[in-house]
Amino acid sequence: MNYVNLLNKIREDNPLIHNITNYVTVNDCANVVLAIGASPIMADDILEVEEIVSISSALVINIGTLNQRVINSMLKACKKANQLNIPVILDPVGAGASSLRNNTVKDILSQVKVDVIRGNLSEISFLAGQSVSTKGVDTSEEDEKNNAIDIANLVARKYSCVVGITGIVDIVSDGSKFAKISNGNELLSRVTGTGCMTSALVGSFCGITEDYFIATILGIATMGIAGEIAFEKSGIIGTGSFRSSIIDAISTMNNSKFLERAKIDEAND
Repeated sequence: MNYVNLLNKIREDNPLIHNITNYVTVNDCANVVLAIGASPIMADDILEVEEIVSISSALVINIGTLNQRVINSMLKACKKANQLNIPVILDPVGAGASSLRNNTVKDILSQVKVDVIRGNLSEISFLAGQSVSTKGVDTSEEDEKNNAIDIANLVARKYSCVVGITGIVDIVSDGSKFAKISNGNELLSRVTGTGCMTSALVGSFCGITEDYFIATILGIATMGIAGEIAFEKSGIIGTGSFRSSIIDAISTMNNSKFLERAKIDEAND
């Protein structure tokens, strides 16, 4: 697959990516969208979401910090995106942890066609109908026993979408084929918002191609590679410097760095 073309194309096209995300990570999400070459807009008021979606190339929905106001805005934005065939990317942060999150995810998936779901193993296991022991917004040790490939394939088929599960080894599935991505660094789990940023990257690539399987692989692998580069540069200094170095690494990502470092294995189910 020609990932190189998409790395070039995103900087050439500068797609507008509409993010309705959480207030803990909104700034970081905007920065990584800018860093990869796209343009972020962070609009969540119900009076403007339809207009913003209408001029955007992708919509990223993140349920990290929920309230009824933003839930209504998410649903309205998603329905407008569906009408206009604009890709919808869902990050089901903390799914399985509370009734509000669980019901919100169920409402979105029952009312909207989602093109990509990106989450951790606990969150995606919940969507698969598994009993989960979600640890806040992180994968619990108990849920690590679940087979990520089976879970990803099941959810992809259930919702006719691409599923990305991020973890020690990342899994991407469209229900018929899957990929394993072995990039990353454990320090990524020590910085708030790296999952949210990954979903924003996935959304950015979905804004320039209709192959959401490739876009999801590319977004996840880019974050993994950036984590490796950031650790080499700033890991010994601490997590604050590491966080800044992630954005630096994404902003300077190029074809040679990606192709040299990417550890992607693809297979048919």
